[in-house]
Amino acid sequence: MSDYDEGPVAALRRIAFLLERGREDTYKVKAFRGAAATILPMPEDDVARAVEEGTLTDLPGIGASSAKVIAAAVRGELPERLAQLETQYAGPLTAGGATIRAALRGDCHSHSDWSDGGSPIEEMAMTAIELGHDYLVLTDHSPRLKVARGLSAERLQRQLGVVDAVNEHLGGTGEGRDSGFRLLKGIEVDILDDGSLDQSAEMLDRLEVRVASVHSKLKMDPAPMTRRMIGAIRNPHTNVLGHCTGRLVTGNRGTRAQSSFDARAVFEACAEHDVAVEINSRPERRDPPSELLAMARDAGCLFSIDSDAHAPGQLDFLVLGAERAEDAGIEPDRIINTWPRERLVEWARQ
Repeated sequence: MSDYDEGPVAALRRIAFLLERGREDTYKVKAFRGAAATILPMPEDDVARAVEEGTLTDLPGIGASSAKVIAAAVRGELPERLAQLETQYAGPLTAGGATIRAALRGDCHSHSDWSDGGSPIEEMAMTAIELGHDYLVLTDHSPRLKVARGLSAERLQRQLGVVDAVNEHLGGTGEGRDSGFRLLKGIEVDILDDGSLDQSAEMLDRLEVRVASVHSKLKMDPAPMTRRMIGAIRNPHTNVLGHCTGRLVTGNRGTRAQSSFDARAVFEACAEHDVAVEINSRPERRDPPSELLAMARDAGCLFSIDSDAHAPGQLDFLVLGAERAEDAGIEPDRIINTWPRERLVEWARQ
């Protein structure tokens, strides 16, 4: 077995990351992330003693599979499960998109376990750092989306305090300091039926980047849907129009047809009001479709290539959107997350 010197926590986190990257079942991921959380605060000698005595599975959250990984890593061996997943899921996700992906400095759309994501804010931030991001915008859902545990104004206010604490912690570590990374305060705010946004103006004012998306009544007739979307685009708080058609083309949620609206009018409104059109990188979305992506390009829109990650491993999906932007001939400077963080935040504030 190959030498391995990263330690058991790194092995467990890497396995979870690769499972998420490969879109495996959530319960598999949670088993390894839970095991990592159990042994993280333990002294190394205590972990080694549990391996030696065969008592790892007596610890909460550690099953036979994760115990096997921990034992191998403690012995300095590459865990068999990790080796298998590196072969299966660590390869390139696309054939193209490398140039634009290299230009991306961050990600403007991500979720944590405060809404419908699967991991704590800190884990999302640490993975973003490991992927080389300068920033990650945390955009948990707004209150109307109850199925996704959308954040009330009170919960959002508490979350902003957590973001401050995470940034303070990262700024005090070598890893955070060297990367210059910052977690940005954001939201994926629901576009309501009348085009208003599902959060108070006061709370939206306190955020740095705001993604506005339609999540309900996706089969609304084209005329009212167009008015609804343009109403949100005209709202001065809106920075990014998220997954504009709402379609699903594959995945375990099944497929869903795209919403009908006057795309030309919507994209012209985005260009007029300086709202970026999201290129959603999730494989099941690929939103907007290619013909609408070309229409938005020709309308003079800005773009945001976003992972819409609901788990740390999904933050790596950005290259899928980068490939689509490259194929569409979109210049990097029209993509807001190629900009330095200060430029992005200043643009969003305006």
